[in-house]
Amino acid sequence: MTEPAGDHVPKRENEVSDALRPMARPRLYEQVVERLREYVAHSRLRAGDRLPAERELAQRLGVSRASVKQAVVVLEVQGLVETRHGGGSYLVRDTLDVEPVEQLVARRQRLPDVLEAREAIETKLAELAAERRTHEDLDELESALSHMRAEIESGGHGVEGDRRFHAAVTAAARSALLAEFMHSISEQITESRTESLRQPGRPHRSLRQHQAIFDAISVGDPTRAAAAMRRHVRTVAKVRLLDWDPDEDA
Repeated sequence: MTEPAGDHVPKRENEVSDALRPMARPRLYEQVVERLREYVAHSRLRAGDRLPAERELAQRLGVSRASVKQAVVVLEVQGLVETRHGGGSYLVRDTLDVEPVEQLVARRQRLPDVLEAREAIETKLAELAAERRTHEDLDELESALSHMRAEIESGGHGVEGDRRFHAAVTAAARSALLAEFMHSISEQITESRTESLRQPGRPHRSLRQHQAIFDAISVGDPTRAAAAMRRHVRTVAKVRLLDWDPDEDA
């Protein structure tokens, strides 16, 4: 007697082997990060407070100092702690709201491509902006610079001013296709902007570089504007995240 179609259909071999694939094991430093998050919350630590020394943390958690060091690096990469040479690690915020490591890994993988695209497109946009800008464009660029300066002076990173400045350069270039390219990667650009501006000392440096780009555009010097933008984007590319090895652990 023929069995009804669809009954007792054997699983394909690759489905069976996939079901028995090795189980993911959390990296040890990820567990250390979670313990540090709990410690900060329970101890009610605030921005500016110092974390215990790496040696003490390793002893209390029963792990190696290498695992503690890697956990602190993850927190540094996310802009949650600041490590001072010879002076320990200090909270930058009141909490350790940690981004999942796998999201960090994914961003680290795509960031180099995003930065390459930014250099190629934005350098050309700056060149065209120097050739095509109007008085209204210059007013918008100056407004963006003022906004970024005010953000930084009030203790922020200048993210919105940065966004407005680059948007104003794009508008001044009057290239519909390049503007469309920029729009298509706007989410990734936002990631790279946030990653860059949370590097220590970076907001003030970016503001100075924006001023140099503006000066070149305002006098109508395409070569100088392109060079200033290239220097700026290459500075943006220097972020702690790209130096981090997510698979390093003890």
